[in-house]
Amino acid sequence: MWEAAIKSALGKLRVPDDLPERLDEFDFERLAITDVHTWAVRGLPAVHNDPFDRLLAAQAICERATIVSADTIFDAYSITRIW
Repeated sequence: MWEAAIKSALGKLRVPDDLPERLDEFDFERLAITDVHTWAVRGLPAVHNDPFDRLLAAQAICERATIVSADTIFDAYSITRIW
């Protein structure tokens, strides 16, 4: 949501105004950003410099979660990505 909010405000991403509520329709689990997640970023391979994507990858690794994204850069990490 953080990345979507920022990119939406910059005009780089179109999302519905009620996006947080609409995620409930798809049974998404929301993860808080923890110190464990942020610390895990330092151990990721340097495949790109996007801090949002690096944090999402770290969360997915720590939580054994699946990333939902069209961005194939996530395939460089040891995580599952679907689109």
